[in-house]
Amino acid sequence: MPETSPRRSTSRQILHLAVPAFGALIAEPLFLLADSAIVGHLGVVQLAGVGLAATVLQTVVGLMVFLAYSTTPAVARLLGAGRRAEALAVGRDGLWLALGLGLVLLAAGWLSAGPLLSAMGAGGDVLGFAHEYLMVSLAGIPAMLLVLAAMGVLRGLQDTRTPLAVAGAGFTVNIVLNFALVYGLGMSVAGAALGTVLAQWGMAAVYLVIVVRASRAEGVGLRPDWAGIRTVSRVGSWLMIRTLSLRVAILATVLVVTAQGPVNLAAHQLAMTLFTFLAFALDALAIAAQALIGKELGAGNVASVRLLTRTMTSWGLGFGVLTGLGLWAVAGGVGWIFTNDVGVHQALGAALLVMAIGQPLAGYVFVLDGVLIGAGDVRYLALAGLANLAVYLPLLFWIDDSSVGDSPAALAWLWAAFSLGYMAARALTLGLRARTGRWMRVGIPGVRDGAGPG
Repeated sequence: MPETSPRRSTSRQILHLAVPAFGALIAEPLFLLADSAIVGHLGVVQLAGVGLAATVLQTVVGLMVFLAYSTTPAVARLLGAGRRAEALAVGRDGLWLALGLGLVLLAAGWLSAGPLLSAMGAGGDVLGFAHEYLMVSLAGIPAMLLVLAAMGVLRGLQDTRTPLAVAGAGFTVNIVLNFALVYGLGMSVAGAALGTVLAQWGMAAVYLVIVVRASRAEGVGLRPDWAGIRTVSRVGSWLMIRTLSLRVAILATVLVVTAQGPVNLAAHQLAMTLFTFLAFALDALAIAAQALIGKELGAGNVASVRLLTRTMTSWGLGFGVLTGLGLWAVAGGVGWIFTNDVGVHQALGAALLVMAIGQPLAGYVFVLDGVLIGAGDVRYLALAGLANLAVYLPLLFWIDDSSVGDSPAALAWLWAAFSLGYMAARALTLGLRARTGRWMRVGIPGVRDGAGPG
């Protein structure tokens, strides 16, 4: 019997993690897609309001994604080094940090929701529906952060199937609850928000049970280790800067499109939700990169890291081509799923055609981002993110000044700046770094050597 080649073995490892990771990753965008589809048939102003509120929520939760992205490689490195109990201790500390941050953000959000939405340029009915949706949705923030941290633990343990099962159940419950609350009980946008919050807390509860059981089986205590929490926070601070640059880019885009009127804002909300969905689909490879590269660096297997990087980069480009072709095929008709407004359909179709062209570039970017996160190269990612933002913002506002009012062409140019210009800047900075070997540091940086599980 012929031996399995290293490349074939590597491909199997990637698929073993990436395929289930895809399902788990798209849970949140599927929540938003469900809300958009259900709310969209209430009216354009309701959809625009939910879109504005969803941007705020995605920004807040997106800034906290380091709870998953710092935990995954740290847990994976320890697992690769044969230190499973310490890996679970890192995960436990990440969960405590997630809960604390979630409660702080919940309180801050309730105090600042109104002024924040007004500052984003909304007014009238759009502002009213945005505020209604956001105030209810804020109750789900602690749950969302717990889910992020717990997913990071399981990914680091090379388990992406459990998050898939939890995400599938959560999405199903979310759809049923949202439809019943919005149309059955007539709760409008508040019903859509409440259904999502209940589903998110259910998912968080399931994850907590899983992680607590695994920790107890390894003799890991449940009380927080403050030194461990500080370690997670230090890594997370660089990742937060990196993520902040991404969220500023998205928020700046929303500010520009808000001035184009409710039709383009509604279309942009749908386009961004679809972009997020596809981003998470492509990001499944990045999650595999974080888990596998962290594990191999923890074990000191540099050759395996190089092979993983080459394989996943080529896969990212190929998957980007496939998602781009799929997006091009549905661009003209997908709008009917969300709304009956013809103006929204036209603007959305124009944006999606531009987005389709940029998908291979996005696939390349997301995979390399995951590779460098898995290697713990967070300082470079933070500084590169600031440089990319410095390129994008002038391009964004130049296109805003030269575009034509609230026409579909204006939204198309806006998406050209984002999915082509901004992504090209990210591809350049990530690609240049990947060509060097400075990011491949073996061992377990950022984790106290010899520390017990506590």
